[in-house]
Amino acid sequence: MTERVVLAYSGGLDTSVAIGWIAEETGAEVIAVAVDVGQGGEDLDIIRKRALACGAVEAEVADARDEFAEEYCLPAIKANALYMDRYPLVSALSRPAIVKHLVAAANKHGASVVAHGCTGKGNDQVRFEAGISTLGPDLKCIAPVRDYAMTRDKAIAFCEEKDLPIATTRKSPYSIDQNVFGRAVETGFLEDIWNAPIEDIYEYTANPATPREADEVVISFEEGVPVALDGKPVTVLQAIQQLNERAGGQGIGRIDMVEDRLVGIKSREVYEAPGAIALITAHQELENVTVERELARYKRQVEQRWGEMVYDGLWFSPLKRALDGFINEANQHVTGDVRMTLHAGRAVVTGRKSSESLYDFNLATYDSGDTFDQSKAQGFIEIFGLSSKIAAKRDLA
Repeated sequence: MTERVVLAYSGGLDTSVAIGWIAEETGAEVIAVAVDVGQGGEDLDIIRKRALACGAVEAEVADARDEFAEEYCLPAIKANALYMDRYPLVSALSRPAIVKHLVAAANKHGASVVAHGCTGKGNDQVRFEAGISTLGPDLKCIAPVRDYAMTRDKAIAFCEEKDLPIATTRKSPYSIDQNVFGRAVETGFLEDIWNAPIEDIYEYTANPATPREADEVVISFEEGVPVALDGKPVTVLQAIQQLNERAGGQGIGRIDMVEDRLVGIKSREVYEAPGAIALITAHQELENVTVERELARYKRQVEQRWGEMVYDGLWFSPLKRALDGFINEANQHVTGDVRMTLHAGRAVVTGRKSSESLYDFNLATYDSGDTFDQSKAQGFIEIFGLSSKIAAKRDLA
């Protein structure tokens, strides 16, 4: 029986060439799988037909936008997930969503190998292969660019030799990955970390320095889930899409950072994630109102670990699943409204209200009506500082 390979297919030059390349190198039949996670671009049916025209024996396409938003982006919002306190895991979140479809296709078509288009120095190779090995332990993985030195020049030559139905125009100077949660731009002149980004690299965000009227939005949450904007019900996908437009129109969500890659190198990345930043900012503030202090303090530690695990490609790991349970429990009271002003590149919270609020006006006020018994403060301070006081007496003796 002829071996079958499932290929993560984008419709671009590299993965189109990979169909024939894999067939020649391995003698296997190739099943192309394209997954729409909100990256935009060509119609899925066009991509499917191109894969078949390039030699795939089967081609599957999946509109996974709602699935991606609800099963991958939403957990990141609940976790306030920001790798290195800044990056909302745009690419890292999409990889396990794609992996799930690749493994399902491999099982359906009797494939023994899954292929992807990653290089040997990035994070995504790990995210794909760690996820595939977890969901399909018997599956093998190959990466033509990494394993067979399928360079861009070789890809173009192969495309022209085989007369494949895809343009071989000059490659963009940047490496770009995008989905509904954000957009990542790297390489080219950005590899010199002294060079400032130019406006041409941005698509999801307008220039924040351009004068414009501010935009005020009220985001409503139920148990950590965004359910309405300005009182109008939305799905998670719609919340992200609409805030991409509104926050992006105000230049919110631009991130220029040098990050620590899993493979051990530092890499300069430029991100745009307007909807993600607006939602995480609002969610963090609603947690400040509704989550008890000790739980909130511990959750911040969990958030950092959760973000590191997702960045490192361990979405399907036992620890990640256990942390999901904690995060969902911590979100059970995160219900209410957050009012934000979107303007000049910033999402600023200006109001918050919740039926689950732990904020007590009468305890917080310094005016008449104050119910906080200040007479108890002195004794509390003496006991609270007692161990340090005893140690200090010993150390100063």
